[in-house]
Parts: sequence; C-alpha cells; structure tokens
Amino acid sequence: MYALAVRFELKDEASAAAFDRLVELTGEGIRRIEPGTLAYVTHHVEGESLARVFYELYRDRAAFEEHERQPHTIRFLAEREQYITTVRVEFLTLHTAKGVAEDV
Repeated sequence: MYALAVRFELKDEASAAAFDRLVELTGEGIRRIEPGTLAYVTHHVEGESLARVFYELYRDRAAFEEHERQPHTIRFLAEREQYITTVRVEFLTLHTAKGVAEDV
C-alpha cells in the first residue's frame, strides 16, 4: 500500500467554497476511473474553517502515479493554487490497520 495525508490552508471563506467545489469534481473522477485508489477521503477540520485534510490510500506506488496522470488530478493540482496559502504533504508507511488488508 501507498498512503499520504495532505493538509491545506485556504485563503478565505470564498476560496474555501471554491476549493470544496473543485474537490467534489475531482472526487467524481477518482470514483469513476481509479480502481487502484483504495481510499480518497477529504475532511473539514473542526474549529478551523479554512483547513482541509485529505487521506489517500493507493494499492501501490504505481496506482498513485496513475492517479497523478489523470485529467481530473492534473486539473485539481493546477487550480488549487489560487485557493490555498499552504499545503503540507506527508507520505505514510503502514504500521497497523483495520478496514484494509495489509497485503493489498
């Protein structure tokens, strides 16, 4: 498995609303054509209206690279910049799990 967590800080409420719409469009493409994407979960952060956290879980590194080549992902990566002030990406190594097979 290949996983990452991403935290976005958004510029303002208008940017947050536009970013959330962009995330919805991106999610549609992920659900429709990415079998190697096992989980793509987006969160609003309680008490921080301008923060978003994503958790992404892929079958393997190749599935992540395929995700990065998709038109919906390329669009997201290009358009998100106008809405965010910072982004932090953390690549993760599986330690323990429930709900996903550790040998996927």
